[in-house]
Amino acid sequence: MNSGCYTAMVTPFDGAAVDETGLTRLADFQIQNGITGLLAVGTTGESPTLAWQEHHQVVQIIARHAKGKCLCIAGAGSNNTKEALSATRHAAEAGVDAVLLVDPYYNGPSSQEIRKEYLSPVAAAFPDLSIIPYVIPGRTGAQMLPEDLALLFKDHPNVNTVKEATGDTDNMRRTRRCCGPDFTILSGDDGMTVEMMTDPAIAAAGVISVVSNIVPKAMSDLVRLLAQKELDQANALADALAPLFGLVTVKTVEKSAYGDVVCRARNPLALKTLMQLLGVPSGPCRPPLGRMSRAGLETVVNIAKTVQSKNPELFVPLAECFDVDIDARLNDESVLEGLYYPAY
Repeated sequence: MNSGCYTAMVTPFDGAAVDETGLTRLADFQIQNGITGLLAVGTTGESPTLAWQEHHQVVQIIARHAKGKCLCIAGAGSNNTKEALSATRHAAEAGVDAVLLVDPYYNGPSSQEIRKEYLSPVAAAFPDLSIIPYVIPGRTGAQMLPEDLALLFKDHPNVNTVKEATGDTDNMRRTRRCCGPDFTILSGDDGMTVEMMTDPAIAAAGVISVVSNIVPKAMSDLVRLLAQKELDQANALADALAPLFGLVTVKTVEKSAYGDVVCRARNPLALKTLMQLLGVPSGPCRPPLGRMSRAGLETVVNIAKTVQSKNPELFVPLAECFDVDIDARLNDESVLEGLYYPAY
C-alpha cells in the first residue's frame, strides 16, 4: 500500500439503518482534506454489529465514492475463514484496492494457524488484491507474529503491509527485521504514529487513523511532515493533536450502589459522541455500544474545548464542511442531551 494517512471511517446510522447520505458526506469531507485512503467497515466502523448486507452496502458506497479520488480499503476480517473469503470476494468485485483482515477474535488461533488457515487462503484466492493483516491482540486475544508475517510476505507478495496496533515497539522492530525494507508498516494507533515513523528500526509509512474522522487535514499533514523529515513542524502538530488521541479509550471511575466501578468507553463510542456533539452526521453507536457516562462525556467535551481553545485551526475544515459553530455547540448544554446515561 502507499504511504500516507488512511481514515478508519465510522459508519453513520439514521435510526436502525445505515445513513447513506451521511456516509457520502463523511467520505467527501475526508477526500477534500487530502486523505490517502478510506477504510470502510473496519472495527471503528462497527463491523461486528453490521449484517452482511449492510457491510457490503457500505463497502460498495465507499469504493464507488473513492474511485479516482483516493484509495479504498475494505474491512473483511472474521474469526471464520469462510466468511473472510466471502467478504473479500465481495470487496474485490466492488473495486477496492485492499482488504483489512483483523486477527481472528475469541477463538484465538496461534500465529501459525492465522498464517496457514486464515491469511494464506485469502491471499492465494485473491493474488491481485493487497491483503493487510491487522494485529491488535488487546482486542482479539490472538496475534500474528513477525515471523509469520515474513513467511506470508515471502509466499504471497500481496501481503506486503500490516496495520500494527500491538503497542509494542519491540514487536514492531522485529517485524521490520523479519520482513525487510520493502514491507509496509502502518500505525494502528494515532498516538504512536510519530514514534513509529521516526524510529528507523520501525520505519512506519503512515497510519490508519481514528481521529482523522474529525481532523483529516491535520492527520494528513502530520504524516506528510514526518515523511519529509520536517520534525519540528511535525512534533508541534502532534502536540496540538495529542488531546484528541485520548478519544480512543476514555476511562472513568463511576459510583454505583455497590461501590466504585471502572468504566471504559472504547472506540468508536467517544469519537462518535464527539461527532454528534459537533453536528457531524455520525449517528449513535449500535448496541451493545450505547452511551457514555456523564463523567465520560465531560472528558470528551473537555478534550474538544482544549483543542478549540489552543488550536482552533484543527477544527476549521470540519466547521466549514458541515457548517457548524464549534464554540456554540461546545457550550450548549442542550446539545449534550441523550449523549450520556443519567445514572450508572
